[in-house]
Amino acid sequence: MRILVTGAAGFIGSHLVEALLKKENDVFGIDNFDEYYSKEIKEENIKEAIKNDRFHFLNLDLRDRPSVKALLQNEFDVIVHLAGRGGVRRSILEPEKYIELNYISTFNLIESMKETGHKKIVFASTSSVYGNRSKIPFKEDEMADFPISPYSATKKSCEVLLYAYHHLYNFDVYALRFFTVYGPRQRPDMAIYKLVKSIFKEEVFEKFGNGKTERDYTFVDDIINGVVNSIERVNGYEIINIGGSNTVELNKLISLAEEIIGKKAIIVEKPIPQGDVLKTYADVSKANKLINFSPKVSIEEGLKIFIDWFKRRR
Repeated sequence: MRILVTGAAGFIGSHLVEALLKKENDVFGIDNFDEYYSKEIKEENIKEAIKNDRFHFLNLDLRDRPSVKALLQNEFDVIVHLAGRGGVRRSILEPEKYIELNYISTFNLIESMKETGHKKIVFASTSSVYGNRSKIPFKEDEMADFPISPYSATKKSCEVLLYAYHHLYNFDVYALRFFTVYGPRQRPDMAIYKLVKSIFKEEVFEKFGNGKTERDYTFVDDIINGVVNSIERVNGYEIINIGGSNTVELNKLISLAEEIIGKKAIIVEKPIPQGDVLKTYADVSKANKLINFSPKVSIEEGLKIFIDWFKRRR
């Protein structure tokens, strides 16, 4: 297959590129090296993939629609749209950036797809679209109309826009709602990265709230399996949860990291920031049915893999 991956130099994107290359696909990757975090980190992420003759990389910003349309003069079997700016808290400070990098960029991509005859897209959405919910686990067919940050609002808006293009132009769309992805190459602003770094460097770790917040942490290899299966099966329009299907309390996460590293964290408690949800928990029965998805990696195993990677990287 010939596959276009947007956001190819990012955390999830670089892992996906490698997985697709192992399956002997021809992969075209684009990334704009957004300033959200270091360009050098992203270049490191794809340094091995670039050595593969089946991988073609282009520095391209999806806000530049003429360049996007020019790229799509090439034929692709499926487009995997991972590009966009993450980060709930920063989106509250810079909402306009998120509208540009998430919503406008997605519009430019799918409008260019329409104009060049491309029909299949797998889109990276987020569990954040569910907002603060008391009913768990989260199911795709239940209301998710109340996102509580500009980041989650842009992702929900993209899901809605993609449905319109499915309805009007027969796009095949799988919108994958990722649940707190972690693992080697994780973004440095994410909680697990910050926690592990703070323990190794004996720096303060900011614990938001009393540690009772819970996340459905999903190891990156499980996420990649879900995306690869979606690429092979995308048909119609579906919203699909991709999660670990198990919640972990922040206090437990801290204890696990301390145990694996063999050092205590230095904790300072802070108020829960605006936009943060209290709990996420994925029902993955739909994913199991449609894309044969079943998470394999426990938080204990995945956290150890991440910590081993972090030690080597140091």
